[in-house]
Amino acid sequence: MKKAAIGIDIGGTNTILGIVDLDGNILKRNSMPTKTKADYHSYMTALVDLIKETIEPLKGKVEIIGIGVGAPNGNYYNGTIEFAPNLNFKGVVPVVDFLKERFEYEVIVLTNDANAAAIGEMIFGGAKGMKDFIMITLGTGVGSGIVVNGEMVYGHDGFAGEMGHTIVDPNGRDCGCGRRGCLETYTSAPGIKRTVFELLSEMNEPSILRSVSFEDLSAKMIDKAACDGDVIAKEAFDYTGDILGLKLADAVAHTSPEAIFLFGGLAQAGELIFEPVIHYMEEHLLNIYKNKVKVLPSKLPPGDAAVLGSSALVWKELG
Repeated sequence: MKKAAIGIDIGGTNTILGIVDLDGNILKRNSMPTKTKADYHSYMTALVDLIKETIEPLKGKVEIIGIGVGAPNGNYYNGTIEFAPNLNFKGVVPVVDFLKERFEYEVIVLTNDANAAAIGEMIFGGAKGMKDFIMITLGTGVGSGIVVNGEMVYGHDGFAGEMGHTIVDPNGRDCGCGRRGCLETYTSAPGIKRTVFELLSEMNEPSILRSVSFEDLSAKMIDKAACDGDVIAKEAFDYTGDILGLKLADAVAHTSPEAIFLFGGLAQAGELIFEPVIHYMEEHLLNIYKNKVKVLPSKLPPGDAAVLGSSALVWKELG
């Protein structure tokens, strides 16, 4: 009988679930809204029902060996979501304990969404065979997963690797974490929007983006404008790449990775973001690291990456 793992991605808006085999094939998908559940208990009860509903058609055909969960502020050591700002349920949420009381699978494990993406890259993506690499997720926020000697770096408390909340400028942009100048405020999708509006106020060049409100502006629009030669849009990508390249150079000094993978909406801009990131990273690197670290796009399919990453947690636990 084919073995498979359940991958669950808990997002601020939706929860996505998939049953994934060892080759990365998604055998069954399902989803439910996250935001409509008022509290932790009602959400977790609905999640258990969703899991049961999804595995029912595969009974007798597939052996489920475990559940992997990727979630914001997920603590691998404790199996908890802790003080996630974008979820309705606040405080410390014991996700793994709740699931273990209702399922008897060999492995039930949780980590944060960026760590799950990194493990997904290692099991199913471009990091196969790599022991030292960093995964950077560039979306609504900026997340990171750091792998050293084949193992995810969790730190003593389970929260290592928050590169998105390293400081670029102590007097810089307000961040949702309550501090100022975090990398996330510059290199996320909302961050590049903020950069565009700053540049529009500082530069006189004509730009199609001048007619777009902040609410209507998207990273995809900036991407298209840059591809069409818009000076402001191109400068925004260069500025973003400069800041990200600087912070990646710092990260290289910490772990000397073989590769750094970029994933998420902003990474889909291709050379518009990769070219400046690589240029500025190399410019800021210590000489002993120059021309040694590859900066690569993730090979996980964007629509399935979260589920693949979450399910990969199970395969990683089983070795």
